[in-house]
Amino acid sequence: MNKVMSRKPQPRPHHRPPTRHDSRRPGSAPPRNPARGRARTAPEAAVAQPRPTDLFADRLLAVLSGQRPVHWMLRHTAGRAYDDLAHLAERGPLRTHGTRPVVHDIGYYVPRAGALEVFARIAAGNQLRAMAFRLERGNDHRWRCTAVELEGPRPPRSPEPA
Repeated sequence: MNKVMSRKPQPRPHHRPPTRHDSRRPGSAPPRNPARGRARTAPEAAVAQPRPTDLFADRLLAVLSGQRPVHWMLRHTAGRAYDDLAHLAERGPLRTHGTRPVVHDIGYYVPRAGALEVFARIAAGNQLRAMAFRLERGNDHRWRCTAVELEGPRPPRSPEPA
């Protein structure tokens, strides 16, 4: 027995997308409060926000590896950190020709409320490098990077003219 479709397909208007015909969906809108009248079985999971240490480690790595320009960090830095970052980025210390560098491990110390001193281990292939930076929370409750060091203390600078 051969089955033949005898119905012609309905022409669709070309000015809008086709409507969804899903037999699994109910015909009417779901109730406004589906949890009313029944006990919750599992707590609703809160959306996990990334920590500022992780965000800044990734941002600094992107700049120091040449994936992003230095001015990308301009509004995320304060004080001399931008100058230090620009100086470090000129040398391209984390640029590689093979594998992209990634943040291998992060740790931090809280010297006072609203300040974090962070260290990160950066892995690129079989190399492991060190990066340290300081984050401070401003009056606007945003974290900003106030110091950056890569593999040891920064070289001494001449004092700024007053």
